[in-house]
Amino acid sequence: MVVIRLSRCGARHRPKYRVTVADSRRSATGCFIEIIGQYDSNKKEKKEGFKVDIEKYKQWVVQGAQPSQTLRSLVKKVYSI
Repeated sequence: MVVIRLSRCGARHRPKYRVTVADSRRSATGCFIEIIGQYDSNKKEKKEGFKVDIEKYKQWVVQGAQPSQTLRSLVKKVYSI
């Protein structure tokens, strides 16, 4: 199964996340198919810190990829989908 999830990167105590499309059997920080965005949780406003290619996101969801619960709620808040 293909999933869309957040993959942590960045320095200690300053996390940044990549929005990745990956096989669900791989580790969260392991191999991925494509990076479609980024999320900086340290920003005050969600709209500033969350950037995702919404067209690619929709395309992957139509093809059957399952977004994680956290990612689904972020997309809903920022892009009103």
